[in-house]
Amino acid sequence: MVVARHTHRQWLKPFAFSRSVGGRKISRRMKKKAAIHSELARCRDCNQLCCRYITVKIPAPRTICDFDGLLWQLAHENVKAFKDSTGWHLLIYNSCMHLEDSGECAIYEGRPITCREHSINSCEYDNSIEASSMNFFGSYEALDTYCRKKFKTWDRRF
Repeated sequence: MVVARHTHRQWLKPFAFSRSVGGRKISRRMKKKAAIHSELARCRDCNQLCCRYITVKIPAPRTICDFDGLLWQLAHENVKAFKDSTGWHLLIYNSCMHLEDSGECAIYEGRPITCREHSINSCEYDNSIEASSMNFFGSYEALDTYCRKKFKTWDRRF
């Protein structure tokens, strides 16, 4: 049996080169793999926070009826609400079905665009949603307290 031997140079030949490091040319594909490895390492450090919840933008509540509806949503397990510079959102803690016990994504190469576009530059590891929100309601009681201050007639809504 003959084993084909390829030199390092022969193996790299098909790739388009963009720069040289330490006298060795680095392909775009190799740089992309290195970037992916770097992001995955960062994700392991933060316990994959972005894979453990979803946010849903909602219309800004304005009336007592709107806030009462939001209060109903917060009465459900693992549901929070917040307002940030982009508007109002529901925060629903529910892990991605493709998140493996090891913390890796089972469908990484075929993951949705939302996952692909999420950057470590906006990672919650450094800046939590609660800390970066203008208003954060982590419980039914927190929103109820807010509404009592906002609306003098809150208790007469029934």
